[in-house]
Amino acid sequence: MTESIREILTHFSIELNPSSYGNGHINDTYLVATDPSYILQKINKNVFKKPEEVMENIKLVTEHLRRKIIAEGGDPMRGTLNLIETVDGKPFYKSNDGEYYRMYVFIDGARSYDVVESPEQLYQAAKAFGRFQNMLADFPAEKLYEVIPRFHDTRKRYADFLAAVEADSVGRAAGAAREIQFVKDREDAVGVVVDDIASGILPVRVTHNDTKLNNVLLDEKTGEGVCVIDLDTVMPGSLLYDFGDALRFAGSTGAEDEPDLNKIWFDLANFEAFTRGFVETLPSITERELELLPFSVKLLTLECGMRFLADYLSGDTYFKTAYPEHNLIRCRTQFKLIEDMERKMGEMESIVKKIAG
Repeated sequence: MTESIREILTHFSIELNPSSYGNGHINDTYLVATDPSYILQKINKNVFKKPEEVMENIKLVTEHLRRKIIAEGGDPMRGTLNLIETVDGKPFYKSNDGEYYRMYVFIDGARSYDVVESPEQLYQAAKAFGRFQNMLADFPAEKLYEVIPRFHDTRKRYADFLAAVEADSVGRAAGAAREIQFVKDREDAVGVVVDDIASGILPVRVTHNDTKLNNVLLDEKTGEGVCVIDLDTVMPGSLLYDFGDALRFAGSTGAEDEPDLNKIWFDLANFEAFTRGFVETLPSITERELELLPFSVKLLTLECGMRFLADYLSGDTYFKTAYPEHNLIRCRTQFKLIEDMERKMGEMESIVKKIAG
């Protein structure tokens, strides 16, 4: 029998009715308004096939962050997510119908934003992501599960793209010939980071893997970054993945599916603001990581674009679409960004050198 949310709360020793909260697209989220308040979430098993591994990663990472924050004299109740264990000491509850639930302490006086409102806002968010990376720099990443295997393996992503082109399962390749050639012309980019990781040139770190602006809570009064949230995709990787993907989103002047490409370009002011905040709070960054920061934005944008294009060629089987050309439009915005980045790459490199000193 399916348990009610109220019944599920009893397994966390809380017996109050929750209300729906937030606008997340993956997990069902509820606010339990007590003192303190709590956030209850049902984990989406369609996205995360092994919820117990997801929760083990979150438990290990948040415990490490908590210790670091306390050692630095900070507030561990605001600087990191705090899991509430079940009555039997687990970081999650598995209901009678096989669903998984977790609970966090609610962080008061902070909020997230879906749209970048200013470079200063982006600077504060970047500082939070940089601190997150730096506090986890000494965490043994090999202890974490790879919850989405080979998520940013760009060699594999490129191979998957070529397979989709070859199969042309719904007959769309001829109409996307220009976009297909765009990706093929940049084949030499796909192996740079994965090969450096494999050879040991780049360190393997704990990475967030979903570094959108709305995954940082900002203080409602000061605007400063408070806490990095949504840790479901925390796993081993390169900080270049987090940096590049953050600016793929935050550096664009338009929506991911903007059909008018004249509205799409790469914003250097946002790039500088985010880079400054990220680097200032990340003294553990290596010279090679610094060198590749501008390139990583292009790489992660290319990865996303070729994923959109491969899905379009395969009949839209992965990304949700609102109309037949939706994934094609999405890939075109990514490729327009890349073209602008390539024109501005020298300026981006100069910005990084100036910030790094």
